[in-house]
Amino acid sequence: MRVVPVVTALATFVFGRRRSPLVVSYSYLLLHRTVMNSPIQPWTVLESRYILRRKWMEVREDRVRLPGGAVIDEFHVLEYPDWVCVIPVTDDGRVVLIDQYRHAIERVCLELPAGVIDAGETVLEAAKRELLEETGYSAPDWIPLGRCAPEPSRHSNSAHYLLARNAYRSAEPSPEESENVRVRIEAVSSLPDLIEREDIVHGVHVAAILTAVMKGELSF
Repeated sequence: MRVVPVVTALATFVFGRRRSPLVVSYSYLLLHRTVMNSPIQPWTVLESRYILRRKWMEVREDRVRLPGGAVIDEFHVLEYPDWVCVIPVTDDGRVVLIDQYRHAIERVCLELPAGVIDAGETVLEAAKRELLEETGYSAPDWIPLGRCAPEPSRHSNSAHYLLARNAYRSAEPSPEESENVRVRIEAVSSLPDLIEREDIVHGVHVAAILTAVMKGELSF
């Protein structure tokens, strides 16, 4: 709908060539409302190619046109498999965590057991496998908490989180060769301090903990 010409024609008919400031202001208001109420349009992909393909990551380069007409010649999207992370809580109110070195930020981080969902796995199957591999723990009771988009501007995947109740030690940890991890048991009540001190800095893991609290499945 072309709002401005309609209002302009009406103003000319009523006031002649000298349009009322009130009508001009109303014209702007209607235009603004029309734009704000219009649905946000997706970008149009003009060209697409992969510039890197690896086991756990593919980098796609898109040439895109924005709804306003601007063109971005190189927009990079990182395609990952979906991830899963677990909040394992023991029957005595402790949470099973891991210390792990993270090279990108060059520091050891305290994290939830987590990893990639392998092809053909369900979210629950991946969660059980990652918990057992990284910590040696199992759990009989599992509660799905939801998922999030870790970085929706550039990453294509989702991260799923689950709460594992009554977790218990059932085996020795068997992490992959690339994983240098150490199991660490903390009181559930210490989680806010661990986040505040930035011991836990992984955004997905912080989101998982806060979601569990929000849904009433975890309390400090």
